[in-house]
Amino acid sequence: MSEGFSADWLALREPFDRIARARALAARLVQRLPPRPRIIDLGAGTASLFRWLAPMIGRAQAWTIVDADAALLGQAFARTADWAEARGWRITTPGRALLIHTPGGAWRIEALATDFADDPSRLPLGAHDAVVCSALLDLVSAAWAERLAAALRAPLLACLTVDGRDRWRPTHPDDRLIARGFARDMRRDKGFGRAMGPSAPVTLARLLAARGFRVATAPSDWIIPAIAAPMLEAMVRG
Repeated sequence: MSEGFSADWLALREPFDRIARARALAARLVQRLPPRPRIIDLGAGTASLFRWLAPMIGRAQAWTIVDADAALLGQAFARTADWAEARGWRITTPGRALLIHTPGGAWRIEALATDFADDPSRLPLGAHDAVVCSALLDLVSAAWAERLAAALRAPLLACLTVDGRDRWRPTHPDDRLIARGFARDMRRDKGFGRAMGPSAPVTLARLLAARGFRVATAPSDWIIPAIAAPMLEAMVRG
Protein backbone atom coordinates (compact mmCIF):
# COMPACT_ATOMS: atom_id res chain seq x y z
CA MET A 1 0.00 0.00 0.00
CA SER A 2 1.31 3.46 -0.89
CA GLU A 3 2.18 6.01 1.76
CA GLY A 4 -0.23 8.82 2.51
CA PHE A 5 0.02 12.52 3.29
CA SER A 6 -1.85 14.61 5.83
CA ALA A 7 -4.49 17.08 4.69
CA ASP A 8 -2.79 19.78 6.78
CA TRP A 9 0.51 19.31 4.92
CA LEU A 10 -1.24 19.41 1.55
CA ALA A 11 -3.03 22.63 2.53
CA LEU A 12 0.23 24.17 3.71
CA ARG A 13 2.06 23.47 0.47
CA GLU A 14 -0.79 24.29 -1.95
CA PRO A 15 0.03 27.99 -2.49
CA PHE A 16 3.69 27.13 -3.14
CA ASP A 17 2.66 24.36 -5.53
CA ARG A 18 0.38 26.77 -7.36
CA ILE A 19 3.18 29.27 -7.97
CA ALA A 20 5.76 26.62 -8.89
CA ARG A 21 3.84 24.63 -11.48
CA ALA A 22 4.96 25.20 -15.07
CA ARG A 23 2.13 27.09 -16.74
CA ALA A 24 3.70 26.76 -20.19
CA LEU A 25 3.51 22.96 -20.04
CA ALA A 26 -0.08 23.11 -18.80
CA ALA A 27 -0.95 25.47 -21.66
CA ARG A 28 0.42 22.95 -24.17
CA LEU A 29 -1.84 20.29 -22.66
CA VAL A 30 -4.88 22.56 -22.70
CA GLN A 31 -4.38 23.23 -26.43
CA ARG A 32 -4.55 19.49 -27.15
CA LEU A 33 -7.76 18.81 -25.21
CA PRO A 34 -11.15 18.27 -26.88
CA PRO A 35 -14.14 20.58 -26.26
CA ARG A 36 -15.28 18.75 -23.09
CA PRO A 37 -12.18 16.96 -21.85
CA ARG A 38 -12.13 14.02 -19.45
CA ILE A 39 -9.14 14.10 -17.13
CA ILE A 40 -7.85 11.61 -14.58
CA ASP A 41 -5.69 12.87 -11.71
CA LEU A 42 -3.46 10.22 -10.08
CA GLY A 43 -2.67 10.68 -6.40
CA ALA A 44 -4.99 13.67 -6.32
CA GLY A 45 -4.97 14.20 -2.55
CA THR A 46 -7.24 17.16 -1.83
CA ALA A 47 -7.51 18.11 -5.54
CA SER A 48 -5.15 21.08 -5.54
CA LEU A 49 -4.15 20.31 -9.13
CA PHE A 50 -7.80 20.51 -10.18
CA ARG A 51 -8.13 23.92 -8.54
CA TRP A 52 -5.10 25.13 -10.51
CA LEU A 53 -5.69 23.50 -13.91
CA ALA A 54 -9.48 23.58 -14.28
CA PRO A 55 -9.59 27.40 -14.57
CA MET A 56 -6.90 27.23 -17.27
CA ILE A 57 -9.08 24.84 -19.25
CA GLY A 58 -12.04 27.09 -18.56
CA ARG A 59 -14.72 25.22 -20.46
CA ALA A 60 -16.92 22.25 -19.50
CA GLN A 61 -14.82 19.34 -18.23
CA ALA A 62 -15.04 16.10 -16.27
CA TRP A 63 -12.44 14.91 -13.77
CA THR A 64 -11.79 11.62 -12.01
CA ILE A 65 -9.61 12.23 -8.95
CA VAL A 66 -7.85 9.09 -7.74
CA ASP A 67 -6.23 8.49 -4.37
CA ALA A 68 -5.72 5.58 -2.00
CA ASP A 69 -6.91 7.73 0.91
CA ALA A 70 -10.70 8.07 0.88
CA ALA A 71 -10.55 10.67 3.66
CA LEU A 72 -8.38 12.92 1.50
CA LEU A 73 -10.86 12.59 -1.35
CA GLY A 74 -13.61 13.70 1.04
CA GLN A 75 -11.47 16.71 1.89
CA ALA A 76 -11.01 17.30 -1.84
CA PHE A 77 -14.76 17.68 -2.36
CA ALA A 78 -15.18 19.92 0.69
CA ARG A 79 -12.25 22.21 -0.12
CA THR A 80 -13.14 22.44 -3.78
CA ALA A 81 -16.76 23.28 -2.98
CA ASP A 82 -15.60 26.08 -0.64
CA TRP A 83 -13.12 27.30 -3.26
CA ALA A 84 -15.82 27.40 -5.95
CA GLU A 85 -18.42 29.10 -3.77
CA ALA A 86 -15.86 31.76 -2.81
CA ARG A 87 -15.73 32.61 -6.53
CA GLY A 88 -19.49 32.91 -6.77
CA TRP A 89 -20.08 29.63 -8.59
CA ARG A 90 -23.04 27.38 -7.79
CA ILE A 91 -22.42 23.86 -6.49
CA THR A 92 -24.61 20.78 -6.89
CA THR A 93 -23.92 17.17 -5.88
CA PRO A 94 -25.62 14.77 -8.30
CA GLY A 95 -25.07 11.25 -7.05
CA ARG A 96 -21.49 10.92 -5.79
CA ALA A 97 -20.17 13.70 -8.01
CA LEU A 98 -19.45 17.37 -7.37
CA LEU A 99 -20.68 19.71 -10.08
CA ILE A 100 -19.40 23.28 -10.31
CA HIS A 101 -21.52 25.57 -12.47
CA THR A 102 -19.18 28.20 -13.96
CA PRO A 103 -19.81 30.81 -16.66
CA GLY A 104 -17.75 28.68 -19.07
CA GLY A 105 -19.65 25.46 -18.43
CA ALA A 106 -20.06 22.76 -15.80
CA TRP A 107 -17.02 21.17 -14.17
CA ARG A 108 -17.75 17.66 -12.90
CA ILE A 109 -15.57 15.83 -10.37
CA GLU A 110 -15.88 12.17 -9.41
CA ALA A 111 -13.66 10.42 -6.88
CA LEU A 112 -12.11 6.97 -7.14
CA ALA A 113 -10.64 5.65 -3.89
CA THR A 114 -8.20 2.90 -4.83
CA ASP A 115 -4.60 1.95 -4.15
CA PHE A 116 -2.93 1.91 -7.57
CA ALA A 117 0.57 1.18 -6.24
CA ASP A 118 0.73 -2.27 -7.81
CA ASP A 119 -0.27 -1.50 -11.39
CA PRO A 120 -1.42 1.82 -12.89
CA SER A 121 -2.75 0.04 -15.97
CA ARG A 122 -5.71 -1.15 -13.89
CA LEU A 123 -6.96 2.43 -13.71
CA PRO A 124 -9.43 3.68 -16.37
CA LEU A 125 -6.71 5.62 -18.19
CA GLY A 126 -8.12 4.85 -21.62
CA ALA A 127 -11.45 6.51 -20.77
CA HIS A 128 -9.79 9.91 -20.38
CA ASP A 129 -8.33 12.55 -22.68
CA ALA A 130 -5.42 13.38 -20.37
CA VAL A 131 -3.63 11.92 -17.37
CA VAL A 132 -2.29 14.36 -14.79
CA CYS A 133 -0.47 14.12 -11.47
CA SER A 134 1.39 16.33 -9.05
CA ALA A 135 4.25 15.46 -6.68
CA LEU A 136 3.80 11.76 -7.45
CA LEU A 137 6.36 10.40 -9.89
CA ASP A 138 9.44 10.80 -7.69
CA LEU A 139 7.68 8.47 -5.21
CA VAL A 140 7.22 5.58 -7.65
CA SER A 141 9.64 2.98 -8.97
CA ALA A 142 11.08 2.85 -12.46
CA ALA A 143 9.14 -0.37 -13.04
CA TRP A 144 5.88 1.36 -12.05
CA ALA A 145 6.70 4.27 -14.35
CA GLU A 146 7.34 1.84 -17.19
CA ARG A 147 3.92 0.26 -16.66
CA LEU A 148 2.36 3.72 -16.70
CA ALA A 149 4.15 4.63 -19.93
CA ALA A 150 2.99 1.38 -21.53
CA ALA A 151 -0.63 2.05 -20.52
CA LEU A 152 -0.77 5.69 -21.69
CA ARG A 153 -2.85 6.51 -24.73
CA ALA A 154 -3.31 10.20 -23.95
CA PRO A 155 -1.13 13.16 -22.98
CA LEU A 156 0.43 13.19 -19.51
CA LEU A 157 1.07 16.31 -17.43
CA ALA A 158 3.32 15.48 -14.46
CA CYS A 159 3.84 18.45 -12.15
CA LEU A 160 6.30 19.05 -9.30
CA THR A 161 8.75 16.18 -9.58
CA VAL A 162 11.90 16.31 -7.46
CA ASP A 163 15.08 16.49 -9.58
CA GLY A 164 17.78 16.66 -6.90
CA ARG A 165 18.37 20.42 -6.84
CA ASP A 166 17.98 22.32 -3.57
CA ARG A 167 19.54 25.32 -1.90
CA TRP A 168 19.07 26.90 1.52
CA ARG A 169 19.87 30.49 2.43
CA PRO A 170 21.72 31.26 4.58
CA THR A 171 23.95 28.24 4.17
CA HIS A 172 24.76 25.95 7.09
CA PRO A 173 27.65 23.49 7.56
CA ASP A 174 25.18 20.60 7.77
CA ASP A 175 23.33 21.42 4.55
CA ARG A 176 25.10 18.70 2.57
CA LEU A 177 24.50 16.13 5.31
CA ILE A 178 20.78 16.90 5.30
CA ALA A 179 20.68 16.87 1.50
CA ARG A 180 22.25 13.40 1.40
CA GLY A 181 19.75 12.14 3.96
CA PHE A 182 16.87 13.60 1.98
CA ALA A 183 18.14 11.99 -1.22
CA ARG A 184 18.33 8.60 0.52
CA ASP A 185 14.80 9.01 1.83
CA MET A 186 13.50 9.96 -1.61
CA ARG A 187 14.72 6.61 -2.94
CA ARG A 188 13.07 4.63 -0.15
CA ASP A 189 10.17 2.34 -1.09
CA LYS A 190 6.96 4.40 -0.71
CA GLY A 191 4.73 1.46 -1.59
CA PHE A 192 5.43 1.48 -5.35
CA GLY A 193 8.81 -0.27 -5.14
CA ARG A 194 12.16 1.48 -4.75
CA ALA A 195 11.39 5.12 -5.53
CA MET A 196 13.07 6.91 -8.44
CA GLY A 197 13.49 10.06 -6.35
CA PRO A 198 15.52 12.74 -8.16
CA SER A 199 16.08 10.55 -11.21
CA ALA A 200 12.34 10.49 -11.94
CA PRO A 201 12.19 13.32 -14.53
CA VAL A 202 15.00 11.89 -16.69
CA THR A 203 13.79 8.30 -16.32
CA LEU A 204 10.19 9.09 -17.19
CA ALA A 205 11.20 11.24 -20.17
CA ARG A 206 13.28 8.34 -21.51
CA LEU A 207 10.46 5.82 -21.01
CA LEU A 208 7.90 8.03 -22.74
CA ALA A 209 10.20 8.93 -25.64
CA ALA A 210 10.85 5.23 -26.22
CA ARG A 211 7.09 4.76 -26.63
CA GLY A 212 6.84 7.52 -29.22
CA PHE A 213 5.69 10.40 -27.04
CA ARG A 214 7.00 13.92 -27.61
CA VAL A 215 8.37 15.02 -24.26
CA ALA A 216 8.78 18.57 -22.94
CA THR A 217 10.07 19.53 -19.51
CA ALA A 218 10.33 22.76 -17.53
CA PRO A 219 11.56 23.78 -14.08
CA SER A 220 8.93 24.05 -11.35
CA ASP A 221 10.90 25.17 -8.33
CA TRP A 222 9.47 25.85 -4.91
CA ILE A 223 10.59 29.30 -3.77
CA ILE A 224 9.89 29.59 -0.05
CA PRO A 225 10.68 33.01 1.45
CA ALA A 226 11.78 33.65 5.00
CA ILE A 227 8.35 35.05 5.90
CA ALA A 228 6.75 31.64 5.17
CA ALA A 229 7.74 30.35 8.62
CA PRO A 230 5.16 27.52 8.93
CA MET A 231 6.19 26.05 5.57
CA LEU A 232 9.91 26.37 6.30
CA GLU A 233 9.50 24.78 9.72
CA ALA A 234 7.52 21.88 8.22
CA MET A 235 10.26 21.32 5.65
CA VAL A 236 13.08 21.47 8.18
CA ARG A 237 11.33 19.07 10.55
CA GLY A 238 10.42 16.79 7.67
